[in-house]
Amino acid sequence: MKAAYIEEHGGPEVLRYGDVQDPIAGAGEVLVDVYAASVNGADWKVRSGASGEITSFPYVLGRDFSGIVSALGKGVDDFNVGDAVFGVCAGGQEGAYAEKIAVKASIIARKPDNLSHIEAASLALIGLTALISIEDTLALKSGETILIQGGAGGVASFAIQLAKHIGARVITTASATNHNYLRRLGVDEIIDYNVEDFTDVVSGCDAVFETAGGDVVQRSFAVLKPGGRAAFIASGGKAPEASRGDVQSLRPAVGRDRSHLERILELIAAGAVQVPEITEYALSDAVAAHTISEARHLRGKLVFKVR
Repeated sequence: MKAAYIEEHGGPEVLRYGDVQDPIAGAGEVLVDVYAASVNGADWKVRSGASGEITSFPYVLGRDFSGIVSALGKGVDDFNVGDAVFGVCAGGQEGAYAEKIAVKASIIARKPDNLSHIEAASLALIGLTALISIEDTLALKSGETILIQGGAGGVASFAIQLAKHIGARVITTASATNHNYLRRLGVDEIIDYNVEDFTDVVSGCDAVFETAGGDVVQRSFAVLKPGGRAAFIASGGKAPEASRGDVQSLRPAVGRDRSHLERILELIAAGAVQVPEITEYALSDAVAAHTISEARHLRGKLVFKVR
């Protein structure tokens, strides 16, 4: 099968496109013919070695996908060959940048007809991350105020819409070019981080959802009211130590399960969340896609059209 893969760590230029061995569905797994796979910030960190050293090459990147079930492993009885599905690889597994992937049947869901494969792939990991961060970890409530950092990104844009659906007041940071996009998502207040320091204009937040990383992490604690809580997904595998003792610092445990994928579909069907703005790439253009992703100034999602 064709895949985008690496044979060493490095910059985007180490990505290769070519033939690798086909996967086989094991017990409890399905083999999926991949039609679309999305690009996530975690992907370039794995490619570069920032997430740890890979010792077995070639290594196929990619965590979320949409496609058609082409084979069933032993014991799988909740899917049929030909079913359209979408999902995210199990923790520690990758391989979605390919024409085929073997994945646990228990953690994927059926794709509805009203979503294309490109759209479904764009929603899987960002939706899981936003749901677990906003609903499960921060337990955001109606009437609360939340600052969502880096609002134009995939996870943040989903989180903004989810927070508004819950009934919260939403503040976000973004460059001026993305302000109209974010207003369409329902944001109450936008701070241009190129012009203003958010700590000068924001205070008394019940919650912060930090998706940008860098020096923004520690500064996010300053805008919380006493008893507030902050969730971080761009500052490593553990929650950063809070700079003050009267707030909570949290690291969402982003698992993989069918119930959260189905929750994403419920929100889409209800009109509470829109599909993100999508930029499509061919799988053979992985170098270009990673170059854009690593620059961290993209809007919405980058998605590979595989078939």
